[in-house]
Amino acid sequence: MNLLLLTPRDHLHDDQWRIADRRARHMRQILALQPGDWLAAGILNGDMGRAECLHDDGTAITVQFTPEESPPPPLPLTLILGLPRPKMLKRILIDATSLGVKRIVLLNSYKVDKSYWQTPELKNELLLHKLLLGLEQARDTVLPDLILARRFRPFMEDDLPSLCADSHCLIGHPGAPALSIPATLSDPVTLAIGPEGGWTPYESEMFMAAGFTGFSLGRRVLRVETAVPTLISRIVSLP
Repeated sequence: MNLLLLTPRDHLHDDQWRIADRRARHMRQILALQPGDWLAAGILNGDMGRAECLHDDGTAITVQFTPEESPPPPLPLTLILGLPRPKMLKRILIDATSLGVKRIVLLNSYKVDKSYWQTPELKNELLLHKLLLGLEQARDTVLPDLILARRFRPFMEDDLPSLCADSHCLIGHPGAPALSIPATLSDPVTLAIGPEGGWTPYESEMFMAAGFTGFSLGRRVLRVETAVPTLISRIVSLP
């Protein structure tokens, strides 16, 4: 935990906050903080600064927060993912959030097993937990917008045009030409990465019809959890 994220339910009054969950245990057991010690902190979707530990009663820790700066700028990238297998989902969401992605779409695909949509990992509280872990890792406070698109064609026809408007649209697909665009695009990017095995020809054609350009990282076929951070770092400069 590189940043203590303060949420509305933690607020006591004025500049004082009360932490009584896994964050308090981390502060106590891992960071070994004592009253008078400071740590980096921020208000969820708000400013960043530092928090002074005032009191620890063994159950909760009371801190005093002082705002000092705005959160880092967002990455100008919308990430569209064929829903990964549940074991990969946690790491992918944490990594994407840590990199500064502020809009993530989990999209159905023919190659996405129907059981993936039934996994407990898609419960709201568990998805939020993954995004919070990503923010804590990167010292950021702004939550990404996370969209669950369970129907491929309605999303492509009704939602995609507005999501990718005025952006450079790319679809990663094995067998497509190698990525040859500049590694530091300044324009917004919409990046679509398929599930294990890639998009089907029909799905790829729909993306192409929507203005997407196909590309790959070469002959190697990567796991989604490897491809996501690799592609993002190749396409845009991290803030």
